[in-house]
Amino acid sequence: MWVDVHTHLHMLKDPDTAVETAFQSGIQKMMTIGTSSKDWGHVLQDIKKFSVFGALGQHPHEAKDYNDSSEEKLKQGLQNDNIKALGEIGLDYYYEHSDRLIQQEVFRRQMAIAEELGLSVEIHTRDAEEDTLKILKEYPKVQGLLHCFTGSYDMAKKALDIGYNISFSGIITFKKADDLRSVCEKVPLDRLHIETDAPYLAPTPYRGKENQPAWLLHTAETVARLHKVSMEELKEQTWQNACNLFSFF
Repeated sequence: MWVDVHTHLHMLKDPDTAVETAFQSGIQKMMTIGTSSKDWGHVLQDIKKFSVFGALGQHPHEAKDYNDSSEEKLKQGLQNDNIKALGEIGLDYYYEHSDRLIQQEVFRRQMAIAEELGLSVEIHTRDAEEDTLKILKEYPKVQGLLHCFTGSYDMAKKALDIGYNISFSGIITFKKADDLRSVCEKVPLDRLHIETDAPYLAPTPYRGKENQPAWLLHTAETVARLHKVSMEELKEQTWQNACNLFSFF
């Protein structure tokens, strides 16, 4: 079945309609993602309400607010059987809403939790390739994916070499995304995922609108064309990839 490995249902204006439309479009599974202690409760509610999977983590933008109390809250939330990953976590040196050293500390603390609990991770990285890879290498027992990948093939190859998977969003459908499409062509199908990152980054032809999980299929069409496989083949492979990485069943 089609699976959206990264969406934010609680951020959508009408999540009920969005989920129903996604199910009708064949997006039968999705992972809704928490980004700070402020929204983890919403994620836990949504995975129960909509029968979806989820992930919890402290986004690098919110790293400055992470403390022992929020870490304990995170660990408690991660005990839910339908929370399948720790994320999204990582480094963002583009906006730098939190100090870089604080981001690195919080990233490491959460990677240690993932290692302790045997959870995969969903990684956010922007303008921080070297430091991201350095920290990922410090936790060789942890596996995961680089979500909404927009980096170079060199970054993708280094991540693949240490066991990480790569996830592509609607950005790959954008007119000026030729470099990213070139990267996608080189990522092995058995290490590739697709996502919406809804409500962000709506694919062509919906750019500028609130993204929806149902629009995953537009990203899928582009990926299938790049890899010269049918939509059915891509669906089967990305579903298997998600099951392998997140232990859905």
